[in-house]
Amino acid sequence: MADEKEVFESEESVEAAEVKSEDAAKWYVVHTYSGYENKVKVDLERTIENNKSLAERILEVRVPMEEVVEIRNGVKKTVPRKLFPGYVLVHMKMDNDIWYVVRNIRGVTGFVGPGSKPVPLTDAEMKPLGIRTDKVSIDFAEGDTIAVVAGVWKDTVGVVQKLDQSKQTATINVELFGRETPVEISFAEVRKMN
Repeated sequence: MADEKEVFESEESVEAAEVKSEDAAKWYVVHTYSGYENKVKVDLERTIENNKSLAERILEVRVPMEEVVEIRNGVKKTVPRKLFPGYVLVHMKMDNDIWYVVRNIRGVTGFVGPGSKPVPLTDAEMKPLGIRTDKVSIDFAEGDTIAVVAGVWKDTVGVVQKLDQSKQTATINVELFGRETPVEISFAEVRKMN
């Protein structure tokens, strides 16, 4: 009888471990009509903004881009180009509801995977895309003053309003057109001020 109880408890722990691993957010590849990648990204982000319960399950949407040097009429110009035309990367916790929401965004033709079952990207597949899976440790918290050291908002100083560990971003208020506007900035682009 005790052996049966131990077997039952070990099966429960295996099931709990499987549920925990399924709860973790993973990167999935969404197939879109060619040229609709940015529209799908914007529409999906707008859907997330309108439904806060989705924001906890769909963490990030990306259209992988690369900088390419083009020479036209003898002039060198650096232009962004889609790394994978017709595809969008989505970092999310997959379930049937999320599958339905993403699948029904205008311009989406389906997920990459056998049949209609999405398959998450492995760490080896994500590494060349520049997507980090490791967590960045930070030395600041909400209410601390930070300086932006890279990116569009370089040399901007602001107070941390919100930290999002899943997206690895800090939200600060920036004065824009005479108004305080919240801006999300990557942990890698900011430093704590003394």
